[in-house]
Amino acid sequence: MKASQFLISTLKDAPADAEVVSHKLMMRAGLIKKLGAGIYNYMPMGLRVIRKVEAIVREEMNKAGAIELTMPVVQPAELWQETGRFEKMGPELLRIKDRHGRDFVVQPTSEEVVTDIARQEIRSYKQLPKNFYQIQTKFRDERRPRFGLMRGREFIMKDAYSFDRDQVSAKQSYQVMADAYRKIFDRFGLTYRAVAADSGAIGGDLSEEFQVIAATGEDAIVYCPTSNYAANMEKAEALVPAHARGAATQAMAKTATPGKSTCEDVAALLNVPLNTTVKSLVLATDTLNDKGEVVKSHVWLLLLRGDHDMNEVKVGKLPGFEGGFRFATTQEIDDHFGCKPGYLGPVNLKQPLKIVADRDVAVMADWICGANEVDFHMTGVNFGRDVAEPDLVADIRNVVAGDASPDGQGVLAIERGIEVGHVFYLGTKYSQAMNATFLDVNGKPQFMEMGCYGIGVTRLPAAAIEQNHDERGMIWPDAIAPFTVVICPVNMDRSEDVKAAAFKLYEDLLALGVDVILDDRGERPGAMFADWELIGVPHRVTIGDKGLKDGVVEYQNRRDSESTKVAVADVLAHVKAQLGL
Repeated sequence: MKASQFLISTLKDAPADAEVVSHKLMMRAGLIKKLGAGIYNYMPMGLRVIRKVEAIVREEMNKAGAIELTMPVVQPAELWQETGRFEKMGPELLRIKDRHGRDFVVQPTSEEVVTDIARQEIRSYKQLPKNFYQIQTKFRDERRPRFGLMRGREFIMKDAYSFDRDQVSAKQSYQVMADAYRKIFDRFGLTYRAVAADSGAIGGDLSEEFQVIAATGEDAIVYCPTSNYAANMEKAEALVPAHARGAATQAMAKTATPGKSTCEDVAALLNVPLNTTVKSLVLATDTLNDKGEVVKSHVWLLLLRGDHDMNEVKVGKLPGFEGGFRFATTQEIDDHFGCKPGYLGPVNLKQPLKIVADRDVAVMADWICGANEVDFHMTGVNFGRDVAEPDLVADIRNVVAGDASPDGQGVLAIERGIEVGHVFYLGTKYSQAMNATFLDVNGKPQFMEMGCYGIGVTRLPAAAIEQNHDERGMIWPDAIAPFTVVICPVNMDRSEDVKAAAFKLYEDLLALGVDVILDDRGERPGAMFADWELIGVPHRVTIGDKGLKDGVVEYQNRRDSESTKVAVADVLAHVKAQLGL
């Protein structure tokens, strides 16, 4: 490709609404153009990256035995009503009507449609296993679209769905996909982690997220540096403390803490470690009738160490919380504690309620909590003496760096990541709802066992940029760069020698199948270099009249701070070596 034939539209400054690095650089480099909130045009430079991502995904999915198809972006609501998701999914599901008043959705995912295909096409166990995939546009009506392609409303996704005869074969299909994903992400040339993820209401352990490591990532990734353990924050277990509860050494006392309503402030005032304080979180669960009306509510008190945070996913799996929970209302808190939040505790309650203590709290002695009186806290509190033993002891907190690794192989560390892929065992959730059955070897109908597997095709380039950039712009891995090599001839319009050398190298690289662009725009060297450093092409060859007279050209990798002089006769071999050809 010649730059004069391509569209290069770089900007000096990013738009004011661009917040994260990837959004700013993609806008400045002309990879995307905003059309509306969370909706972008994929410009030629950006589309080249997306197509390379798609090509790698498609090659590895095909190698893994998956079958490509395409399902409609607009789907009949009837299928979504079969699974109940038309009503349950909420405002993220974009619902529309056609001219006849019939309901449709703009797909955010395609479990219903692919299950409909399977129930029509698969009759016998002899046709299983099957794995269908597509690379298709999706739409989710995000409440607050932001960060460019990181959290847009319209995006491209690869979604795949496996169908099997039983759990054993379904787990085998899952593992095939998990292995294929590792090959895909290895080929992208990014630093990533495959982490165990929570599998939601379905249960089980077959769920992994693929996270691109980036300091700006939205997700916390928990891992053990001395083992292979890795999980997302929702999944990572905080083990039972190795030590038993100590004996009480203090008398319980009501202590004045004027204006100090947080554990941090109380600990600072009393000059004690934060981990000697206990925070009280008041939650409620509702029992509903057939009409969805609340007929009864239960209030719960959760106790966590002052330096720990509640893990909502873990709490949602506790007995009694499976149907969902909410934070208690002001009235519910007053009914049970007689005090406003900030000074709550399990001592001197107005009404009894069930208490859930985190594992770490359960082994504490002489701890500090709210006194259920404004401007006062209780010190020297102990279970069994001052407060009844908790009704339930469970892991309800987020792990922190330094916690013991669940695999017993060291301690945990935490880093940030951006989720770009997810493999998930579904079971029969959709096949049962849509009566997708097959005849097993004994001639009896059985529900198909399903798995689903997604990759954020347009999110991945943004994640790659968050991981790979500097003050000059993007730094693409070779595999997904818009162009792999750029040739920058200096003053080509004034030197036939420069023009000839540039075109020869260009033709030689094309002949090798290298994705090369020749910048023949006639730009000044500084402006030309700034464009390509912003765009992030990984390999650059600069050809100038002075260098040619000395028999050399300059090669520079985008990650290098300085260029390397290479003999004209050796430049093709040098570039080939850098590309691993």
